[in-house]
Amino acid sequence: MKYMLLFWVDESAETTADEDAAMMIAVKSWVELMTERGVRVSGGPLRSAREAKIVHVRDRELLVSDGPFAETKEQIGGYDVVECADLDSALAVAAAHPLARTAQVEVRPFWDAPWDH
Repeated sequence: MKYMLLFWVDESAETTADEDAAMMIAVKSWVELMTERGVRVSGGPLRSAREAKIVHVRDRELLVSDGPFAETKEQIGGYDVVECADLDSALAVAAAHPLARTAQVEVRPFWDAPWDH
């Protein structure tokens, strides 16, 4: 089954250049290991939420606004799609991700949509 790992990060958190470099090395190692094991399907980091836009169509009018404006300091900083036998396996994969030590990792199963058949 496929699962989406969403990495909720605090964009205002201050880190040193050395801490950033160490995290990038650790994430790269996790990506390589999970890809080699055939667990990781795809994924990547996202740019700051300050660069995001929200799209709405109301009464056939396109409305675009800056966003997101969630009432939280955490924003989605990246994602990975993994394929695991079950939720417990997906949770173990998420717990092994280096960002699990500094961010929150949401593990969400994909819905088996009827239009995919």
